[in-house]
Amino acid sequence: MIPVQGLAGARVAILGLGRSGLSAARALVAGGAVPVCWDDNPAAREKAQAEGFECLDLLKAGAFADVARLIVSPGIPHLYPAPNPVIVAAQDAGVAVDNDIGLFFQSFATQGWDNFDQMPKVIAVTGSNGKSTTSALIHHILQHAGRPTQLAGNIGRGVLDIDPAIDGEVVVLELSSYQTDLARNLTPDVAVFTNLSPDHLDRHAGMGGYFAAKRRLFAEGGPDRAIIGVDEAEGRFLAGQLSEGAADDRVIRVSVDRTLAGLGWNVFARKGFLAEMRNGKQVASIDLRQVEGLPGAHNHQNACAAYAACRTLGFAPKVIEAAFHSFGGLPHRSQTVGEARGIRFVNDSKATNVDSAVKAVAAFQNIRWICGGLEKEGGLGDLTNPLPTVRKAYVIGREAAQFAMKLGVEAEVCGTMDVAVARAVTEAEAGDVVLLAPAAASFDQYDSFERRGDDFVAQVQKFL
Repeated sequence: MIPVQGLAGARVAILGLGRSGLSAARALVAGGAVPVCWDDNPAAREKAQAEGFECLDLLKAGAFADVARLIVSPGIPHLYPAPNPVIVAAQDAGVAVDNDIGLFFQSFATQGWDNFDQMPKVIAVTGSNGKSTTSALIHHILQHAGRPTQLAGNIGRGVLDIDPAIDGEVVVLELSSYQTDLARNLTPDVAVFTNLSPDHLDRHAGMGGYFAAKRRLFAEGGPDRAIIGVDEAEGRFLAGQLSEGAADDRVIRVSVDRTLAGLGWNVFARKGFLAEMRNGKQVASIDLRQVEGLPGAHNHQNACAAYAACRTLGFAPKVIEAAFHSFGGLPHRSQTVGEARGIRFVNDSKATNVDSAVKAVAAFQNIRWICGGLEKEGGLGDLTNPLPTVRKAYVIGREAAQFAMKLGVEAEVCGTMDVAVARAVTEAEAGDVVLLAPAAASFDQYDSFERRGDDFVAQVQKFL
């Protein structure tokens, strides 16, 4: 646990008592603060009270009279589409609003570091797609190289649940736009921006607000190194804002769309090969085509970002390359479930938006595509065009018929996962890939994309 610093003796309100809220409450107590908790869900309040935390309706008159800060869980809107009334009450009372990420950066460094030979570092990763795989891959490379490391944030453990850093340790954080948008302290040593595509637009009032939330990771104090995916206009803009000129190697540009040959520090992947360029000269190359845990151009982008992050720490290209080959990938993210009769089964349930699904179907050939669910704002975009790698789509979800009608490929309405997998298996031939890449949220049928992926795996296991 990371005890919260700077709030000893203060009353700190907590709104939302899920994983991050309870973790913050414990860390505040460890740092000598007094948490005051609230959640609209009675069961969540009972759980907090069972741990000994005080629960107080934060909408009651005077609730914020002696409160130093309000800590908000990431699922609670603080601005769009409308701020939670508790947040409005805190702001009206002049109380600072923060989250567990802000508390982490406020509390990470300690006086004990004065005795360390090598200062601990934080690598923070954000972006629309690939941030989980990139974070896990960086963590894996560090483990492979024998460097002390912990993985936390939107993946792994809560940021305040990790252990205090030891000499030379690197903490890798995956951060969502909800987390970066609200944190009052954001001071990573290395910050990574993978890419940007439409997602969570209701929470950010459109793409401009969404990008602004991501951009805060690079604006609040600024990292020592910034690794920026420049295949979208927003990434190019951000890299340009952070850079002092063409040769400024504090900014490392990453691409899978084109060769980057400028004077600065660039890492790109073309036709399955990763290349590192510095001052216009190639200094390293890695063949990614044989790295089973990172299939497709979207995973090659993740590899480039992770490679760049680890190069800033001084790791040799050969060390990083060896770690790539032992990376098994993440569950629900281009995860090969098994193979039989020459048919490969791949679980990419994390492909919850159009952009990630487009990248998933581009990574394979001869695809029997299982898709559908709760369609997100903005429609299906490129998925309404012909998809040359897809042989047929098998559509699930409550609105499967409407979803299927919009696709640019032959589609069969299946409704449920068991029917979709059964139909795909029946029609698949040797050399085909049965791919779950929903391009939609899961909440019409499942509690989470993980549950949806688990169901896919369970149905495939019946066949295997």
